[in-house]
Amino acid sequence: MLIYYTATTLDGFIAAPDDSLDWLLRQEGEPDGAFGFEAFMARVGAAVMGSTTYEWILSHGVGTDEPWPYSVPTWVMSSRDLPGVEGADVRFASGDVRPVHAAMRGAAGDRDLWLVGGGELAGRFADAGLLDEVVVSVAPVTLGSGRPLLPRRLDLELVETARGGAFVSSRFRVSGPLEEDR
Repeated sequence: MLIYYTATTLDGFIAAPDDSLDWLLRQEGEPDGAFGFEAFMARVGAAVMGSTTYEWILSHGVGTDEPWPYSVPTWVMSSRDLPGVEGADVRFASGDVRPVHAAMRGAAGDRDLWLVGGGELAGRFADAGLLDEVVVSVAPVTLGSGRPLLPRRLDLELVETARGGAFVSSRFRVSGPLEEDR
């Protein structure tokens, strides 16, 4: 199952216009709660992210002061050449997301796949019919503009919701394009 597990502001942005996550990092979370990160990661066998997310991770010390934060094979979708991280299983790809999904599925075995970010990449997987769930934690902050959560017209089915610290978290099953767009 491919899951877009992320956090957003109340007005639907995953990052500020300058890609800052300061709004997120100052929020009180509940790591062991119903939608806790550690429990989620225990089920993940492979991950995929866009180049902006990857570059944000690198710009915050990974590869210099901090080790790569993920133990699973991680694909980075980018049309540019980007530096790797020594000792990390980071794989670069571009173009169609379907072969990447197949490679992730092969690497993950029976474990879930995590779409780290961003919203446009999640949209590309949704366009290909490969996005199964969206798990989103909504923070009590608005930005007014920034990187959108998921810039697509999709029908979703609410599966569950809970509070975790400052966040309201929900899990949605992706039904597909909006009914009126089919």
